Formats: sequence, structure tokens, C-alpha cells
Amino acid sequence: MNPKVSIVMGSTSDMKVMEAAAAFLDEMQIPFEINALSAHRVPEQVMLYAKELEIRGVKLVIAGAGGAAHLPGVIAAITPLPVIGVPVKSSNSMDGWDSVLSILQMPAGIPVATVALDGAKNAAILAVQILAVGDEIVFERFKKFKADLATKIIKANEELKNVSFKFKTN
Repeated sequence: MNPKVSIVMGSTSDMKVMEAAAAFLDEMQIPFEINALSAHRVPEQVMLYAKELEIRGVKLVIAGAGGAAHLPGVIAAITPLPVIGVPVKSSNSMDGWDSVLSILQMPAGIPVATVALDGAKNAAILAVQILAVGDEIVFERFKKFKADLATKIIKANEELKNVSFKFKTN
């Protein structure tokens, strides 16, 4: 089984954030791989990795990085595949803003779709939506996921009916 999505992070310390992407892809039955690569410590390996993605049949990349967070942008500069960046609040981070801005503020022609700080699950959700455009089976799985989200809210509102306050009107 070849991966359709490549999850990559700047350090294995980012795994506690990025595992949410892996869990969602697993739930949606999307083959994926996970790697740790640093744009600063092993730039040659990042370049080789990014050049080989398309050849290996990968369809898109979810790249998480903290601090200066150059990994998603470097990968996007090399591959024609879509890259979804996950800013990670790291131990040397300025409340995560350095990561957010490093991934978000890409130059024209090198876009990186950027999700919220530590938003790896949303990155995986976006990845599945992108893949679903060309895959009817994935599309049906994703529609069920969205329907389940709506059901959870309907159920929550039913449960809220049982919450009692003196001046509550519903």
C-alpha cells in the first residue's frame, strides 16, 4: 500500500500535535506515512524527500513545524503537490506566532494552506476533502463524517434541554 498523504514534522517532539492528523487519516482509511525532517538540520534530505513525493504517488503533504517553521514552505517550493502547514507551538516559540507567520506568509507562487496553531486534525480533514474530490469512496466517507458532526450538535442541544436554570427559557 502506497501513501497518499505524507505527514512530515520538523522534530519528533512535534508528534504529540501531528498524531491527530494521523489518527484522522487512519479513521478515514487513507494510507499515509510519517517522517521527521528538518529544513535547517538536514536540508539535503528535505530536498530529496520533496522531489520524490510525486514519483512515489503521494498526493499531498501535511507539514508541521515550530519556531521558525520553514519546513512547509521549503517543501512547497520544491514539489508541485499541495502542502498543508501546521504551525506547532514549540518550546522555543513566541506563543506560536512565529510558527503561524512563518507558514502563513508565503511569497506569491508558493502557497501553503495553513491551519490553526497545533491544528493537525484540521489539516487532515482538509487533506481528506482534497482527496475526496477525485475519489468517490473517500467522498462518501467524508460526507458521513460531516453528517456525524451535525448529529453530535443535534444531540448536544437535546441534552442542553435538561440543563436547568431559574431564568433559562428553552
